[in-house]
Amino acid sequence: MKIGVVLFPSKQVQDFANSYRKRYDTKYALISPHVTIKERTEIDEADLPKVLEYLQQVADSTKPVQLKIDGVRSFAPTNNVLYLKVLPTRELSALHDKLHDGLLKHPPKYEFLPHITIGQDLTDAELFDVLERMRMEQVHFEETINRMAVMYELENETWNVYETFRFRG
Repeated sequence: MKIGVVLFPSKQVQDFANSYRKRYDTKYALISPHVTIKERTEIDEADLPKVLEYLQQVADSTKPVQLKIDGVRSFAPTNNVLYLKVLPTRELSALHDKLHDGLLKHPPKYEFLPHITIGQDLTDAELFDVLERMRMEQVHFEETINRMAVMYELENETWNVYETFRFRG
């Protein structure tokens, strides 16, 4: 079973992200806009109850986190991905670290760079055109996130919410 853990921003942020994702994100229909805290991880379905219990413990000890979105960036030239930049905070990093420890311990595939993808699989010309246009806009959101969602991947690569956990720390 493939799972991941994400933070979903407010409807306002999701609507803004989706206004670009509809056109520029090839995975638009597979998952809603989100900040990945724990990337796709393969677990044995028999271990799911223990994993969910661990995630509940993490949520119980985590305070709601501030999500500050400031501008648009790209992973180019490594990857033609366009994203809303989420400013890294100690709280987000601590949550990321907790979700790569305990039952879910394994080294992350990439360095943690919180973001919300709004475009991927773009040509170089398309990427730089959209990026330049968006840099002229003032893209800034600030909000408090009070829960995380455990997602599971279906065979058709869509992601669904399995369970959500409220931060209570």
